[in-house]
Amino acid sequence: QVQLVESGGGLVQPGASLILSCAASGRAFSTYPMAWFRQAPGKVRVFVAAISRDSDSTFYAEAVKGRFTISRDNGKNTVYLQMISLKPEDTADYYCAAGPQYQGVVRMTMPGGAMYWGQGTQVTVSS
Repeated sequence: QVQLVESGGGLVQPGASLILSCAASGRAFSTYPMAWFRQAPGKVRVFVAAISRDSDSTFYAEAVKGRFTISRDNGKNTVYLQMISLKPEDTADYYCAAGPQYQGVVRMTMPGGAMYWGQGTQVTVSS
């Protein structure tokens, strides 16, 4: 089992950058595929980005391609989401998620692929 804690959210202006972090506790972090999801006010939670266990594969939602970068440091049990050129439509609660151990990363992009969730961190993009 893995516990996830997100940090790094806040209020920023359009065009700004922000880096979210997700610290994982528990054993064998490197065996879990990881992902970020977001939920805007009044909307359902949606996939944002995913990364494989050894960082050799990443996937992104079309809305964030070219602006967001997911990465992980298995030595620090941490996954990151670097966000640049932020837009008001990026405003949402951002959630870190882990899949079942040894699951392929592609499954993380599909509904039901994540098994463990953090509590979320709020990102507001507004002038």
